[in-house]
Amino acid sequence: MRDPATPTTAAAAHAARAASWRAGMKAGVPYAIAGSALSISFGVLAREAGFSAVAAIVMSAIVFAGSAQFTVVSIIAAGGGFGAAVSAAALMNSRFLPMGIALGPSLAGGRWSRAAQGQTVVDASWAMANQGEGRFDRWFLFGATSVQYVSWVGGTVIGALGGSVIGDPDRLGLDAVYPAFFLALLVSELRDRRSRGVALAGSVIALALVPIAPAGVPVLAASAAAIIGLRPGPEPAAVLPVTDGAEDGR
Repeated sequence: MRDPATPTTAAAAHAARAASWRAGMKAGVPYAIAGSALSISFGVLAREAGFSAVAAIVMSAIVFAGSAQFTVVSIIAAGGGFGAAVSAAALMNSRFLPMGIALGPSLAGGRWSRAAQGQTVVDASWAMANQGEGRFDRWFLFGATSVQYVSWVGGTVIGALGGSVIGDPDRLGLDAVYPAFFLALLVSELRDRRSRGVALAGSVIALALVPIAPAGVPVLAASAAAIIGLRPGPEPAAVLPVTDGAEDGR
């Protein structure tokens, strides 16, 4: 008879998922704090570009992607059309294509279930949930993203509704948060020679295209380096057993 105190396999699996979720939430807190400062800046700038407070908040709740949202706001503020803004934002988010390809095998369920789970992918969560060798801890990813989502939408609410009190985001140094955020992600991913090679290749591609290509195109082209980095590495050399000489006839 099974000991009632002994957890079942299902209970153990549930406990492991809960532990991963909590670990992800804890790891996501620093990024959530940085994201809230950035989203406050977005809320202020969106209002200055002519967005209503509701439109800015709904955009953060649905899009949940800083680069795409700032791209849309900057194009609209410069007098660009809605179509151009949406196209540029889509290109900015093109980095999620190779990220999704890498994550896909680690997600459970059918096609639509995996698609729903994929909506939780953001840069910091994806990087931290990466366990190497093509494996991701999806529950860690979900936990890390959950706190960032709350802080992103909450920061937008503050910026959109309290912009007149906050004033110029640059005055508070919020303009420096975004590049510092991605630099921290890059440094954390430079674990080995392949990672450094992919980062260098992507940087060279993007820097070469920035002066001549439309906004978003450099990101799309640089993502090709990430796809190349998904190729499996060389198989490790087989380790032959050591014998004492008698076993191989010597």
